[in-house]
Amino acid sequence: MSEKIDYSKGIYDARQLGTGRMLILGLQHMFAMFGATVLVPLLTGLSVSTTLLCAGLGTLLFHLITGGKVPAFLGSSFAFIGGYNAVRTIGTNADGSAIYNNDLLAYACFGVAIAGLMYIILSALFKVFGVKKVMRYFPPIVTGPIIIAIGLTLSSSAINNCKANWLVAIV
Repeated sequence: MSEKIDYSKGIYDARQLGTGRMLILGLQHMFAMFGATVLVPLLTGLSVSTTLLCAGLGTLLFHLITGGKVPAFLGSSFAFIGGYNAVRTIGTNADGSAIYNNDLLAYACFGVAIAGLMYIILSALFKVFGVKKVMRYFPPIVTGPIIIAIGLTLSSSAINNCKANWLVAIV
């Protein structure tokens, strides 16, 4: 029988969860990350194969830089969908549906590259000042509602996408 785990202190080593829970969490992570990495380019008009290649290369580079200490997969972010659609939308049809110009996606990709530079700057701040000092400005009480707001903003889009085929959405 496994020992009682105090989840309030956080889990810093997934091995303490046991093999069964680790496999379940791993499968959940795989489905979530692969789904996002394929769905985001489909929704934005970008190339799925290029996105998968960049996600894989980015993940390998991340593991090389961190020495394999942080188990992570770097995939697509739903946070950029609004920006992509704002940049490529050039008008609306009579029925209210958007008219897209995918040639404008290069400008949106530049914005994502700038966001990447911001991530580099933030990581340098973490390195210089330490996690505790930086996290004083970004505690869970701040980051949690931001993530919730992004999810709620995208929920109507998710429902509209599900309307096309509820069976596929449920699976």
